[in-house]
Amino acid sequence: MRAPDLSDVLAAARVIRGQADATPMVPSALSARLGCDLWLKLETCQPTGAFKLRGALNAVAGLGAVPGVICCSTGNHGRALAHAARARGLRAVVCMSSLVPQAKVDGIRALGAEVVIHGHSQDEAQAESARRARVEGLVEVPPFDDPRVIAGQGTIALEMLAQQPDLDTLLVPLSGGGLAAGMALAARAIRPDIRVIGLTMARGAAMQASLVAGHPVELPEVESLADSLGGGIGLDNRLTLALCRRHLDEVILLSEEEIRDAMQALFHEDRLVAEGASVVGIAALLSGRVPARGRIGTVITGRNVDMDQFLRVITGQDLQLGEVIVKGKRYGA
Repeated sequence: MRAPDLSDVLAAARVIRGQADATPMVPSALSARLGCDLWLKLETCQPTGAFKLRGALNAVAGLGAVPGVICCSTGNHGRALAHAARARGLRAVVCMSSLVPQAKVDGIRALGAEVVIHGHSQDEAQAESARRARVEGLVEVPPFDDPRVIAGQGTIALEMLAQQPDLDTLLVPLSGGGLAAGMALAARAIRPDIRVIGLTMARGAAMQASLVAGHPVELPEVESLADSLGGGIGLDNRLTLALCRRHLDEVILLSEEEIRDAMQALFHEDRLVAEGASVVGIAALLSGRVPARGRIGTVITGRNVDMDQFLRVITGQDLQLGEVIVKGKRYGA
């Protein structure tokens, strides 16, 4: 399987034009506090509430006559695939683990997809997706390790650099690597000098562990405020691990407390509701893990957050994440 390049990203941009492109890019109110020029790419404005629609539309557009599609998902890819399949009149099945928040399950069902809850990790949900694809003759559309999906996500970098050509750094949420690989390969092809940094949560960071090991590594999946970044990269990973190794300058891990602080800051300063996975770039800046200097762009990847949890975050209440308690802290205190 050939890894995608800039030509594939440009082709994907033509496919999704008028459906999932041209989301706003706005200056952040946090710029003055941080001492840098921070720009936010608002993928929260997508019809499905998250960036995943780009890759799903590009992947489904490349299919011929098929009986239906299936995937595993932590939520946003499943919602995107359900949307893309409905537009084509295709059956859609989404396999998810028991760790996925109910709000994301409900959102996928609302788009007409069949939801299968299987296992306690994305890897277990992936195994069920593969089994059902074989038995039911469905076409699997992977959430990240797929050339058309990667190319679709890479269109975000095209738009960011068109909207703000002088960006010095891109801060990109990192999970299985579809977003980070796509954005990094596109950005580096256009601007070889730009820095691209992957950000993820400290607990269960499978891509980071795999980059360190030099091969795919399995880690236990745990509850996190950045639930969309959970799950493994697949032991048979074909594309995203190599692309992330080649194109990312570094990967930075964030604590749950740092993610909480960033969710609060984005809400109180920029008045944006966003998932924990969306704010890891902001968390890296606020914590000092990434120096706040120059012109920086980050992607606010999705808004499909469990609102009960979100309200607890922004009002400074304690949070129970599996066996871990994140102590409450009021913004500005």
